[in-house]
Amino acid sequence: MSPHATTPRDLLDVDAPDRAHWLELPSHRSSVRVARRSVRARLTGWGLSREVCEDAVLLVSELATNAVIHTLSVRILCGVGLVSDGCVRLEVHDHDYSGGGLPRRDPGPDDEGGRGLLLVEQLADSWGVDRSRLTSGHAVWATLTV
Repeated sequence: MSPHATTPRDLLDVDAPDRAHWLELPSHRSSVRVARRSVRARLTGWGLSREVCEDAVLLVSELATNAVIHTLSVRILCGVGLVSDGCVRLEVHDHDYSGGGLPRRDPGPDDEGGRGLLLVEQLADSWGVDRSRLTSGHAVWATLTV
């Protein structure tokens, strides 16, 4: 699916700790593993299916990896939440103030990387990038139907 504009009701509600979970991490490759574990633990605790958990873990892994590799951020902010009874939303916020969007490229058959957003596009029900209201950098998000 392609990205589309977000609406305020789609944003994670930081005031509902039973329906949203946030994790601030240093912008290091090792933080991606921490983000995956945290999302898996939270979604499992919410009683979501193994399939949804695995898809969400892959999505947050790709989004966090992009934030770590493609921005000059010192820290990233990862969020997961139940925005409705049938939807999980994942967000990764960076501190990149350049105003540019996400790098998109067409990887060649021998390239080792460059397929993360292609995976996100195929796996997520919707996804996109907005200016973060929490960090003023980018907020890259994806949704999954539960």
